Amino acid sequence: MDDVTPIREAYLLAAAAAADLLDHPAVAAKWDAPSALEGFSVRGLSGHLAGQVLFVPQTLQGPGPEGEPIALLDHYTRVTWIDAGVDAEVNTTIRDNGERSAHMGAPALAESVRAAIEELRPVLDNEPDDRLVSPPAGPWGLRLDDFLVTRMMEIAVHSDDLAYSVSIPTPELPPSIVDPVLALLSGLAVRRHGTPALLRALARAERAPAAINAF
Repeated sequence: MDDVTPIREAYLLAAAAAADLLDHPAVAAKWDAPSALEGFSVRGLSGHLAGQVLFVPQTLQGPGPEGEPIALLDHYTRVTWIDAGVDAEVNTTIRDNGERSAHMGAPALAESVRAAIEELRPVLDNEPDDRLVSPPAGPWGLRLDDFLVTRMMEIAVHSDDLAYSVSIPTPELPPSIVDPVLALLSGLAVRRHGTPALLRALARAERAPAAINAF
């Protein structure tokens, strides 16, 4: 590849925004406080956010999976966390992993994310367009760019969670990040609630459903 794809460049921007948020003094100041997410401390939520960058270099170290990739939306029919309760094993494992990732403290965690971004830049630039990866929830395969959209969604959503938890404004992300994230969430919402429900939520408040959640 001569140039990084638009999705890969957007992912690197999202990762950099996550590092900046993790480095905000308000995060360190409330490090041990509960977050806005049930069961997560600010520390654990920060570790989970950082993980959307930190494990990507490891994911790309090995060869891609064999066989045909699944579609991006189909990925979310297979993940076990999507409808699991807060105390389900998959979610307690996610929280435990976040806590472990955050053991170094907020400033060092932010720096580790920045180091991972620098490691990823040449890797993403050189991966072929048809590169497949196995997501952590695998063993199925996703196209690399689709996998990075899943990470951008996690970064966007959990950046809002973290910012809200420490009482600072949610970071403003550019359209190159927000557009594919909203397309993914809208597609998941349509599959869960149906097209009329999403149309009404967006355009007909008087007929809007009580919920239009993607997850």
